[in-house]
Amino acid sequence: MQIVKNTDNHPCFNKESKGSCGRVHLPVAPKCNIKCNYCNRKYDCVNESRPGVTSGVLTPPQALAYMEKVLEAEPRITVAGIAGPGDPMANPVETLETMRLLKERYPQLLFCLSSNGLNMPPYLDELAELGVTHITVTMNAVDPEVGEKIYGWAREGKVVYRGRQAAERLIERQLESIRGAKERGMMVKVNTIIIPGVNDAHIPEVTRAVAELGADIQNLLPLCPTADTMFSDLPEPSAEMVKALRAEAGAHITQMTHCKRCRADAVGLLDKDRSAELCGTLQACSKLTSAPEVDRPYVAVASREGMLVNQHLGEAASFEIWARRNGGYVKIDEREAPSRGCGPDRWKQLAAVLKDCRILLVAAFGEHPRQVLTGLGITPVAANGFIESAVAAAFGDGDLSVLRGRRPEVAGSGCGGNGCGC
Repeated sequence: MQIVKNTDNHPCFNKESKGSCGRVHLPVAPKCNIKCNYCNRKYDCVNESRPGVTSGVLTPPQALAYMEKVLEAEPRITVAGIAGPGDPMANPVETLETMRLLKERYPQLLFCLSSNGLNMPPYLDELAELGVTHITVTMNAVDPEVGEKIYGWAREGKVVYRGRQAAERLIERQLESIRGAKERGMMVKVNTIIIPGVNDAHIPEVTRAVAELGADIQNLLPLCPTADTMFSDLPEPSAEMVKALRAEAGAHITQMTHCKRCRADAVGLLDKDRSAELCGTLQACSKLTSAPEVDRPYVAVASREGMLVNQHLGEAASFEIWARRNGGYVKIDEREAPSRGCGPDRWKQLAAVLKDCRILLVAAFGEHPRQVLTGLGITPVAANGFIESAVAAAFGDGDLSVLRGRRPEVAGSGCGGNGCGC
């Protein structure tokens, strides 16, 4: 039976629902890939409400456990979102896995995320397949000359762009994200920070650009001067400036006027946030060492000798299957990979072989198998190092940096193109 979701039940997109429909932000994305000159994620106070602030960071399984507690405390929650404390798409493994777990356990909820858009385009298809219905892109400029005053740097993979080049790259990806999300039937909100003397005169140009791309609603947010940032001494925009800019922008696109500048762990109704009340629950869930065992309790590993994660997906003839047992990790099985001669169907066959695995640890993989496997509920992760350390991280019990040490390689670059079907 297909569940039909009422997209009007998102309180940020529909002001009429803010008194009856709530949202929860699941803080599973700690890394960020740009430096905004108005942002400082260093500080946290339960009484402070602004983006980038959270009282804890969750792994995807911990987020699922927290979601259960939240719905018990506040059954009016209709939206599960990811808004940081960094950027969701700078943490694609955690973000996509969280969305997959939510889709399986709570398909009736609306799923959304808030991003700067830099790394969103490669994942739009997967987000659509996972049922993400609402996306927010924070876009503060469409002119690189203005953008370079707002952003210190932007990072794609291992390449860091600065100055004009960073602004150009970011703006290009933001426009691509908005266009691509609308092409996939998602509702799009654009957040634009009003920064006096920096982009306030440029905002009408931003509004016209996003309206032409089909964005559904724009949220003009006054700058919140934050300590230890380049813009800490700038004045907060006056109510008159905000009102005038919204009036002008409203001729092109619907304006959001009820934003609460939510935390990365916000929970409850917009007018009755319960972040402080549920802070202890969030922190308790962030310390869980055993995750809820859903229908995919295992982790698969590609290894040449059984000690290290060091084999390319396309080269692996078999995969080790690891499980959590008695506070540790044990290899419980080894399964043969499908033969190399079956073309693109090989990855569908592999998904069937690994149907009870949520994560596949390999040295590298190509874009096509990544799309196929992720679409079928298995997240391939490029990792290196000792198997037990990588498996611990995959289960959320270890240092996740071991999973982020390498970028996926594709045929023609790091891969030698050995006919492995990768």
